[in-house]
Amino acid sequence: MIFSESKGFVFFAVPKTGTHSVREQLRPLLATEDWEQQLLTGRMLSPIKALAEIGHGHISYAQLTAAMGRETVATMHRFAFVRHPIDRFMSACAFLARTDPSYNRDPVSWAQRAFSQPQFRRRVLIRPQTEMLTNEDGEIAMSFIGRFESLQEDLNKVLGRLGEPEVLLKKKNVTQNQKPHLLASSAFIDELKDFYDEDFRLLGYSPD
Repeated sequence: MIFSESKGFVFFAVPKTGTHSVREQLRPLLATEDWEQQLLTGRMLSPIKALAEIGHGHISYAQLTAAMGRETVATMHRFAFVRHPIDRFMSACAFLARTDPSYNRDPVSWAQRAFSQPQFRRRVLIRPQTEMLTNEDGEIAMSFIGRFESLQEDLNKVLGRLGEPEVLLKKKNVTQNQKPHLLASSAFIDELKDFYDEDFRLLGYSPD
């Protein structure tokens, strides 16, 4: 997450949607009173204790409003980027298995075994994206949602809204593992469609 009081925006960092490339472009805009929380490329924690204790940078709208108040957050331009749920799941599996040599022997079986574990399904990288972006009524609480599939264009839309010039994105935190080709397992795809039902419904992606 990035919280910029000086620029009046909050960036909600949905995992595996190009967040580190986006962060790199937003950091130069920040003033001394602004803050960022992330741990992958260097420990950066929120000055707000309740948020720092979450221990990662993928803070949800519900967590932020609980810590800072709904009224404060409502005054900010709130944005995030999302990704096709199945493609994001495949990317997350490849990332999480980056130190497991068994993964590349059969990525689909690895993903199926991992998904069968409740603890794996509770991971922030695996949870539905909408859990980070909705209010207590289950409605999208963002001012703008861009897409990973059009990340360059949509980030420049955000920058234009903030009165900043367009940028050229660089790829960051790219996973080297191959993604599992899950289309070979239709029963598993159906499980994932059910799990990510709210993402498909609220974010406008087609499950087919």
